[in-house]
Amino acid sequence: MPNGAHALMQTLVDAGITTCFTNPGTSEMHFVAALDSAPAMRAVLCLFEGVATGAADGYARMAGQPAATLLHLGCGLGNGLANLHNARKGKVPVVNIVGDHATTHTQYDAQLQSDIETVARNVSPGFVRTSQSTARLCQDAVDAIAAARGLPGQVATLILPADVSWGEGGVPCAPPPPPRPGAADDSTVLAIAQAVRAGGKAALLLGGQALREPGLRAAARIAAHSGVKVFAEVFPTRLERGAGLPFVERIAYLAELAGVQLAGIEHLILVDAKAPVSFFAYPGRKSDLVPDGCTVHPLSTPAQDAAASLEKLAQALGAAQTQPALQAPARPGRPRGKLTAEKVCKAVGHLLPENAIVIDEAITSGLMLAPFTAGAPRHDLITLTGGAIGQGLPNAIGAAIACPDRPVLALIGDGTAMYTLQALWTMAREQLNVVSIIFNNASYSVLNVELERVGAEKVGAKARSQLDLTAPVLNFAQLAQGMGVPGVRATTAEEFVRALEHALATPGPHLIEAMVPQSLSGLKRKLLPWLLRSLPSLPPAVARALKRKIAP
Repeated sequence: MPNGAHALMQTLVDAGITTCFTNPGTSEMHFVAALDSAPAMRAVLCLFEGVATGAADGYARMAGQPAATLLHLGCGLGNGLANLHNARKGKVPVVNIVGDHATTHTQYDAQLQSDIETVARNVSPGFVRTSQSTARLCQDAVDAIAAARGLPGQVATLILPADVSWGEGGVPCAPPPPPRPGAADDSTVLAIAQAVRAGGKAALLLGGQALREPGLRAAARIAAHSGVKVFAEVFPTRLERGAGLPFVERIAYLAELAGVQLAGIEHLILVDAKAPVSFFAYPGRKSDLVPDGCTVHPLSTPAQDAAASLEKLAQALGAAQTQPALQAPARPGRPRGKLTAEKVCKAVGHLLPENAIVIDEAITSGLMLAPFTAGAPRHDLITLTGGAIGQGLPNAIGAAIACPDRPVLALIGDGTAMYTLQALWTMAREQLNVVSIIFNNASYSVLNVELERVGAEKVGAKARSQLDLTAPVLNFAQLAQGMGVPGVRATTAEEFVRALEHALATPGPHLIEAMVPQSLSGLKRKLLPWLLRSLPSLPPAVARALKRKIAP
């Protein structure tokens, strides 16, 4: 009979988990050795655990099924927590395998001993288990797989003691059955249909699985038939968009702008989404963004089939045969002159290939990405679901491995890029078709905006220096070359367009460093808090126009 690690490897592969993002240590060596026994398992080495966990997240978003991670003890898990947090918030399935000391060794409280289960529950509240025996290991793995890929998807953490891994008597287990979620029940659908028919301004708020094509089309038919507004959550896990698909407006990150979007809504219908709240608390402002007097109607929970629930609502409203409004093809022109963040976004819209995967972690520099790519060829958009920066570059690894025939473009801020820059090395090692675009504005620009919004007093040089990246200015082109990725700097729109054309036409990874000024700086940044505070007192049409100007 095989040892535990070999049996576990076979169980994973039989269940369709054929990619493992690894950062192993001594306690995981038997799992590492077992990789050679499973030709179907692709093992991808990452130089930092946050890259491994973020790559597993990006893989699952695009593959529709989990990848595995392999992490070293509680410290390794701790290093990967931020991107597991993003996966948890995005309801993304991940089978998280964390090595542990042998069960006979834990009594000695060795230097790397820690309470792994407590650490794991922060990101894996629905399933944390330490396997206690080799004989039980594969059933534990099957339970973890079933938990991860059910609805809602989740991070399932299996803790693997070294002696359970090396012990003899492992028995592979059959894969769990695929999940079969149901749609919203009839009474819920009929009650919401009645509320829509009764009049009053209604809106659908789509999240999770509802933002794939079937859900978008059903929602668009409802909108065309009944005049319902359609919104997407602020940071979608995966949004299908572009020419030929229904357009959906995302809720704004800034709470004041979200208030403009939701003003006057009397019925807010949630589809695999939660009611919107402010990202942070601000002095004297509401955290709950649902308008006063608005009734919230959950149509489908994250455990239900969102698209099927929308189809049921369309049927109940008589909208099943209604033609949805679709986004017309459109591209912006070729940008010219001094490079700005807006011109980078314009160039991406001008050149975006068919069927691309776009990862947006550009923070303030990406404000114009959505309007410039709305009519571009069909593509998928991945965003920062949990708000923990450092997701974008690792997500690009996972997305490129899940979809090797699709180009991946990762738009990343300079501050966030430094969290998981080791991802570039893995891109080079695996020769992935990823174009990483780094907006170098030498600042944590979004935090400078927040400094103004929270009303912090007496902000001096020491405080400002904590949000500044100019001493020294980072050189991402050179950093990329040091990790095996061709990197270039662009200071003009013409240079950037040429670099992007070359990167898209040449296989393998590329990095383009866009040297840009801050999108929100100087007088614009100082005026922004005042404008945001003024929005509730302005006529609705004026407020909406200002919202489009600040964040289209």
